[in-house]
Amino acid sequence: MKAKPSGQLVILAGPSCVGKSPLTRALARFYPELWKSLQPLVLYNSREARPGETDGVDYHFRSRDQIESLKSKEYFVVMNVRGDLQALDLKELSASLSRGNVLFEGNPFIGRVLHTHSALSGINRLSVFMSPLSRDEILFLKAAENALSLPDLITGIMRRKLLRRTRKQKGELSLKDLENIERRASSAYRELQDAHYYHYVIPNHDGEDSDNWDAFYYPLGDARLALKTFVALLKGQTHAYAEIWEDGLIP
Repeated sequence: MKAKPSGQLVILAGPSCVGKSPLTRALARFYPELWKSLQPLVLYNSREARPGETDGVDYHFRSRDQIESLKSKEYFVVMNVRGDLQALDLKELSASLSRGNVLFEGNPFIGRVLHTHSALSGINRLSVFMSPLSRDEILFLKAAENALSLPDLITGIMRRKLLRRTRKQKGELSLKDLENIERRASSAYRELQDAHYYHYVIPNHDGEDSDNWDAFYYPLGDARLALKTFVALLKGQTHAYAEIWEDGLIP
């Protein structure tokens, strides 16, 4: 199966809670015409829906056994993503691309498949990675005189974001919630190692837990910069805030 290259595949990936979802919501709210030009790519997911998520819109929420069964179908790619099973329907994606542009917003594991799968060779892509740190910050933190563990720091940054987000959603946290947070936070460093494969990296300190996305009507701070940068890239323009990372930046 070969995807028809008439539409552009836009890939927006990054660690859990880095700010991808509020970025796409802000895009839909403040740039509705641009948003309407993108068909969201909806994956299958074995986890339970979070508060505010809708089946068939955010994900196709299915049982783990149901998603396991998709492995037998040649046009599905099934992956273990931070403990959850997710599945990509290549046939559905190919059909969507034949109609126009498609937006994938999600984790870098599926993002990597969308970059490399043979069924998607020859299609036009725009790939964007959201990072909790800028290139300059990473270079500073890697300097020998700072004597810190970059993996531990990134895990700690994402742990705080995930804790705040989950408390906002659920209030009191269960042991299962805490285990899920730790699994996602611990995965972030490995995910950042793949950022150099993407066309652009948008640094963003306002994760999904931040009030800067919608508490003041307009996005503020890094949330606003991330939105403006993503909009410029979607329009085929450059933006000073968009970074290009070299291989080896995250060792």
